[in-house]
Amino acid sequence: MALTAAFALTGGAVASGRAAHEDNMGAFAALDHGLRPATLKAGVPLPGWSLQERMIHYHVPGVAIAVLKDGKVVQAAGFGVRAAGTQDAVDADTLFSVGSVSKVVTAATTLREVAAGQLDLDRDVNAYLTSWKVPKAPAFGGDTITLRMLMSHTSGLTVWGFEDYLPGEKLPDIVQTLDGIAPARNEPVRIDFQPGTRMRYSGGGITVEQLVLQETSGKSLESLARAQVFQPLGMRRSTYVNPLPVSLDNVAKAHDKDGQRVALPRGYEAFPEQAASGLWTSANDLGAFVGALIRSYQGKDDYLPRILATQMMTEVSPSLHGLGPRLEGSGQTRIFHHGGANDSYRAWIEGHLETGSGLVILTNGSNGGKLMMEIRNALSDALDDGVNPLVHTIDLDLATPVYADYAGTYRVDTALPSEVRGNLIGYFDSDVLDVAIAEGAITVTEKAAPTTLVLQPLAPTRFIGPGDLTQLQFEFHRDAHGVVSGLTVERGSARVFYRRQDATANQASGGH
Repeated sequence: MALTAAFALTGGAVASGRAAHEDNMGAFAALDHGLRPATLKAGVPLPGWSLQERMIHYHVPGVAIAVLKDGKVVQAAGFGVRAAGTQDAVDADTLFSVGSVSKVVTAATTLREVAAGQLDLDRDVNAYLTSWKVPKAPAFGGDTITLRMLMSHTSGLTVWGFEDYLPGEKLPDIVQTLDGIAPARNEPVRIDFQPGTRMRYSGGGITVEQLVLQETSGKSLESLARAQVFQPLGMRRSTYVNPLPVSLDNVAKAHDKDGQRVALPRGYEAFPEQAASGLWTSANDLGAFVGALIRSYQGKDDYLPRILATQMMTEVSPSLHGLGPRLEGSGQTRIFHHGGANDSYRAWIEGHLETGSGLVILTNGSNGGKLMMEIRNALSDALDDGVNPLVHTIDLDLATPVYADYAGTYRVDTALPSEVRGNLIGYFDSDVLDVAIAEGAITVTEKAAPTTLVLQPLAPTRFIGPGDLTQLQFEFHRDAHGVVSGLTVERGSARVFYRRQDATANQASGGH
């Protein structure tokens, strides 16, 4: 197959690019044997997958990777091919669509404007806007939105993400996108909860951020990002231009879940919502970007003033985002990260704020998300920073009667302060969870929602949900009367308590 040929062509896991160490495989050695899942069931051996076999497994033709140490790229390379059926090898300068990773580069553009005194993080954004304004929402008693809210996804604005556009399709302008007018395919971007009171991811909010940047600078996002990010950091291949000009070379083409080329004849989609999902960039360029953020945070680079870099890397309550990136961990395992997912591309960036390590992973296939996380796990293990180690679950015989009363209906207790519930406010669409035990597993289903989570045991009362990073954990509470009275759901520092609805009746019957 073309993928196998491409590995022979590019030398498998041999690093290339401007920062490669040909005489030292470093973290890249893990790509030969170290790919793994985030969790592993008891008794199951560590798989030790190679990058080549997992690319074949997921039908992903091409991957580009950069690894950082001490805030600088030390290895960067491409693997596989830009287009299935060809021998056009991916390298560290190959352009990929990076989806929502675009938001972090947009955030850096905004913070550079803040540093220059052109913008204020806490001013009403409507004071900056002229061609369009955020419609008022007096029903919420406070509808002022700021850049800090937009960047941390606490603005109350709607529209999670946007559809891709195929070659030949008409693209909306930014105001059409914000008002949900054709050819835009999204709903209008509007406030539907009081700004600042909870987190909800909003590509619509980042589009408002883009309009603020454009109207205050008098420049397109492409021009402003080039001046504030691409040129200062030497990101010579990066662009927000959409559709990407066909004259550009060394571009990773789009592929579906079966590894077949799509978006023909051009070979890739367009992403007119530039700030939210429209960036095209390379592993080398994004590696330079991640390094600049790390060094700014550490006070070793003046790309961003340290006070702004610190705010960028600090959660805005009640969000798990800072000013752009997502944050997790503490001490030496403190990291920022963000993923990106357009139809045919998946991307990941990660920076370890204390140690200076970092990762960039880019893929050109619809199944790239799972592959990306397996690569991320291998490289993280090789960097040995202790970030997100393998989680081993345990064997638990859930068919025994002692676990039977975990099953039941649980309703959220809103008395817990919003600062404690944090980024889990609104995580579930319903305030009611149904817990069941079926086929030897505990499942959690939202009331009137189709999604069911299958939990894996970490302890007799503690379980982990599916996912790769910042996974949900579920703790059942059995009181001194032997009654299961509630359930705590945790993600990072956020906690939500669900009170069991039939606990009183259970107590009256002795817990059985």
